Amino acid sequence: MGKLLLFFLGFALCLQVSLQQEGCKGRKAKARAPPRTFKADLVKAPCVLSQSGTQQPASSPSAPKLQLLSNSTVAYLRGPLSTRVIPIIYILVIAVGIPANAAILCALVTKVRKVSSAILYCSLALSDLLLLLSLTFKAHYHLHGNNWGLGEAACRVVTACFYGNLYCSAQTLACISVKRYLAVVHPFLYKRLPKRTLCAGACLAVWVVFGIALVPELIVQQSYELSQLGVITCHDVLPLRESSHVFLLYYNLVLTLLGLLVPLVITVVCYVQIVRELSHSHHDWDMYIKASSLVLVIFLLCFTPAGVLHFIHYVHLFVADNDSLYMHFNLAVCLCCLHSCLDPFLFQIMSRSSGSSLYFRVLKGRLQRIST
Repeated sequence: MGKLLLFFLGFALCLQVSLQQEGCKGRKAKARAPPRTFKADLVKAPCVLSQSGTQQPASSPSAPKLQLLSNSTVAYLRGPLSTRVIPIIYILVIAVGIPANAAILCALVTKVRKVSSAILYCSLALSDLLLLLSLTFKAHYHLHGNNWGLGEAACRVVTACFYGNLYCSAQTLACISVKRYLAVVHPFLYKRLPKRTLCAGACLAVWVVFGIALVPELIVQQSYELSQLGVITCHDVLPLRESSHVFLLYYNLVLTLLGLLVPLVITVVCYVQIVRELSHSHHDWDMYIKASSLVLVIFLLCFTPAGVLHFIHYVHLFVADNDSLYMHFNLAVCLCCLHSCLDPFLFQIMSRSSGSSLYFRVLKGRLQRIST
């Protein structure tokens, strides 16, 4: 019995040493992050021998260290594009967008029970507000030389809030375009639909789906120390060569496709059909056609560069291990953020051009009023 007990004690000691060695060797497996960024190699902390004879990881800094691989990454992080141009654009967008969206949100809250469109516009305004609030932290980060000093938890929350609301805004705009398409092109079907229920369901689905989809941003390491520059980056530089990054690459490719490119296609198709239908009408819809065309053009200018560059950036990372498009993608994201401060004004243009309603000649020549 004594020998058996000694055997199990020895086995347990060996197992403990083995697990500690594996924990030291496998530290880079903990840094699993989405490949939306520059790539770098993780600097492993050395193991030290404790007084008991077991190996333990040496004390680590507040953020894991990365070794930069590209001179272009250093140039971007130190250059005026990321430290001056991008944060200045963010500040201008914040200064205009937050009060405009807050005003629209307050005005629409009282109309949610009466007008179905108010549900979609409230969701859009809320999404834009959260996006703009996350921009305040990103502007602070860029103005301080791309040095994140608010901790890892805040970095994860800001990153998830930024990209999550970017996708939510694009999807909500697509829902609004579908609603307008049905009202203009299929007015009989549109009249029979339970519009408030469908609008509320669409908004809830968008928020739930993309809330779940952004969970990886909240559970992976996002901030890393760059010894070469003396800064701690937030999401900009990640160890993309670490284990499981291939899965996350596919994951973010799908997220970009569904979150940006699919809404882009849906919106373009809907507005083209709307303009075509109204152009063939016997009534004067000139103002509404111009307003719809303006909304479509601004949507294309704001979301197309980011959606396309985002997707191509992932493809380059997967095929050629090339991250050179990331700085261009960051600049394109500024256009998406610009749309968040323009949405309230575009809503006013569309409302005034149509008088908040559309009229179509139906049912033996009588005019049918259909709210949009």
